[in-house]
Parts: sequence; structure tokens; C-alpha cells
Amino acid sequence: MRVKNISVAILACMFAMPMMAQLGEERHNLAVGVNVGMDMTKVDLSPRVKMKSHNGMTFGVTARYMSEKYFKMMCGIQAEINYTQRGWQENIEDGTGDTYSRTMNYIEVPLLAHLAFGKDAIDKGMKFFVNLGPQVAYFLSEKEKMSESWDPSHRPNGVNQQYGKWVENKFDYGLLGGIGMELSTKAGHFLLEGRYYYGLADFWGSTKKDDFGRSGHSYMGVKLTYLFDIIK
Repeated sequence: MRVKNISVAILACMFAMPMMAQLGEERHNLAVGVNVGMDMTKVDLSPRVKMKSHNGMTFGVTARYMSEKYFKMMCGIQAEINYTQRGWQENIEDGTGDTYSRTMNYIEVPLLAHLAFGKDAIDKGMKFFVNLGPQVAYFLSEKEKMSESWDPSHRPNGVNQQYGKWVENKFDYGLLGGIGMELSTKAGHFLLEGRYYYGLADFWGSTKKDDFGRSGHSYMGVKLTYLFDIIK
């Protein structure tokens, strides 16, 4: 219930932004560009499986529209289309020496409220920002990687149903938040951001007859974005 309340609050803030423009100074700044980064991903499984972070790359295109300045806060909307690698790496401690990891490839589309503090969007200089909003994604492909001497029959907690079990639900959605800093120059805008994503969907079935009651994505990442102005 708490997660649903947060989702509603985020969407309410995003739809309220055009109305806030009546109180602040209007802006019509559109910038587009590219982004690249690295994510440390895990999955939340129930029954629980011990795991370490799986490092995956992400890259894509970004569009940002700054609509108004309210006191010292600049407000806008940021949309992206990204290719990203998710997955997990298991921490196997049964003495067999086995290793296991899975890479899962997705197309992600976040739609974020962008709140910036500092220099105006059209001015050169440094500013800090917060991104917050929903994200949807669509599954493309996946690949397992395991050690040569593979024997999953001796796992301490007896959970081995995940091996060879492929994605059943291709559509993913969740909440994304980020905080970062932006340097604006004559050459464009350079943004460095740390992000966290929490998935609300399960990529496997989660009914009582299924093997797992929960199978959701989460990740922490670092992203570098370059934007150049189209409308200033």
C-alpha cells in the first residue's frame, strides 16, 4: 500500500507541474542527447537466494523539457529510451565451487520529473538536480552463465528452480529515482547522476502454484548524460 501511495504522489506531482508554471517564471527549453552508464543489478526472489551484484551496461537517448522556474527551483520533464543489462550473480556456498550468473536485456522507458537547483537552465555553470518518476521496460533476451562442473543438487537452502527457468512476464514497471549534478557550457550540458530502481512487477509467475512468490528487479547505477539545446 505504501508503494502505491508513493506512485500516486509522483504522478500527481508530474501532472501538477504545468499548473505550477502559472505561479513561476515560464521556460521553454528543450534539450536532447545521449546517455551511458553502469548498473549494479540484483533480483528479489522469494524463496530467497543469496546473490551478489551483477554489473551491466546501459545506454540510450534522452530528451528534457524545462517548463518553468519556481523561486530557485527549475522544473521540467525528462524522458529516455535506454538499452540496459540486468540480472544477478549468485553467491554459492555449498563447497562445489560452482558459479552462476544471468544477464537479462531490456528496453527501458523512464518518464521523470526533473527538479534542478542552481544556475538557470539557459545559463552556464553548475547546478544540482533530482529525477523521480515511473519507468516501464520490455524484456528482449537473457543468457545463463555457469561453471563447467555444474551440480545444483546440493544447494544449502534447496532452492534451484531458477536454473533454466526463462522469463515468463516480459513487461516490467517500477519506480526510479536519481540525484546528480549538471555542468552547463557553450558546448552543451553534462550530467552525472546516481540512480536507484525498484521493480514492482515479477518476471516469473507468482501464484501459489508457481515456484517463486516474488521475482522483481532492482538496481543502483551511475549515468553520464550529454544534452544539447534545441529550443533555448
